[in-house]
Amino acid sequence: MSKFMTGPPIPASAVPDPDIAHRRIEPDSDIAHRKVEPDPEATPRAIQRAFGVPLVASVVGLAVLVAVGLLSATSGAAGLPVGGVLAALADWVPLLGVESSLSASQESILFEIRLPRLVLGMLVGGALGMAGASFQGVFQNPLADPYLLGVSAGAGFGAVLALGFGLDLSWGPFDTVPAAAFVGALVAVGISLVIARGGGSSPATLLLGGVAVAAMFSAAQTYAIQRLNENRAREVLSWLFGQLNTSGWKQVGLLATYAGVCGTALYIHRRHLDVLRVGDEEARSLGLDPARSRLVFIVSASLLTAAAVSVSGLIAFVGLVVPHVVRLLVSHSYRVIVPLSALVGAAFLAFVDIGARTLLAPSELPVGVITAMVGAPCFAFVLWRNRWGAV
Repeated sequence: MSKFMTGPPIPASAVPDPDIAHRRIEPDSDIAHRKVEPDPEATPRAIQRAFGVPLVASVVGLAVLVAVGLLSATSGAAGLPVGGVLAALADWVPLLGVESSLSASQESILFEIRLPRLVLGMLVGGALGMAGASFQGVFQNPLADPYLLGVSAGAGFGAVLALGFGLDLSWGPFDTVPAAAFVGALVAVGISLVIARGGGSSPATLLLGGVAVAAMFSAAQTYAIQRLNENRAREVLSWLFGQLNTSGWKQVGLLATYAGVCGTALYIHRRHLDVLRVGDEEARSLGLDPARSRLVFIVSASLLTAAAVSVSGLIAFVGLVVPHVVRLLVSHSYRVIVPLSALVGAAFLAFVDIGARTLLAPSELPVGVITAMVGAPCFAFVLWRNRWGAV
């Protein structure tokens, strides 16, 4: 047999033990009878993986939003009892049949005045918070928001033209005011992008370009207001200061249409913002089209801002401060920042509106004035933290 053998001889240690083929492998009795203990954190982790948002932060945010909503619904010149408000709201839920203890006038105040204003404030705050987070992510600039980039100024100019010259017409859920505001917002952000591209597309150039565009559209607003008669000019100036006055659910339905479509688009694509942070080349290698993703965010956030501005006027600092609060307290990932910014923004503006209605009652403060008073110190704090590398 030696003439058929090629190569070195097989060592004895490599020869399998003939007893292994007949050896019976006994199962581990401990494993067979071991009780599998359920993981108490399995469900929260599954929810977090499904929605991409920390469960604790979401629950806390929803609790704060509900508490602010109850406080807003019961605060005012005509105080409403908390139990009566809850019963009146539960009476509208099918199959509950809870009898409300509120009088007819109190229910009218609740459902025709306070609830529309509350829901409108939550929608505006959520829209500005989500748009601000999206702009900060797509431009990779923590100081970017709809106001600083000139989007709000452009939207405000378009809305001023529509309001000032009597073009506030509507066809169902569509209105010329948000349409004009949307056109102005897109023109403003387009000019900002052109300026930034000409200056090397740096974040500083983009920020300065947005400031310049905002100043230009603000000057155009002033000129347009001077061409109006006294009554129209007073109405437009009151609108520009930021207000949440509403006489029913029409404005709520109008903003909800835009917020639903644009908010859904931003929520679905929010993970792209984290991919864009690694650079365009790496993003393309991961299968993402950077230009298409930026276009989706810019158009959606601009339309969302325009719709919010068209029903509330210019309310500053919400889109700037709220994403930073979420970033500092919860997470640096935009898959978390974008949805939670909508939640925190809604609670923040609803809470600010309580002060606008009650601080100088029976007079009313513009909501934009209070957000500026609160947002300016927060903005300074963000800059101070950024100096030490915390943001």
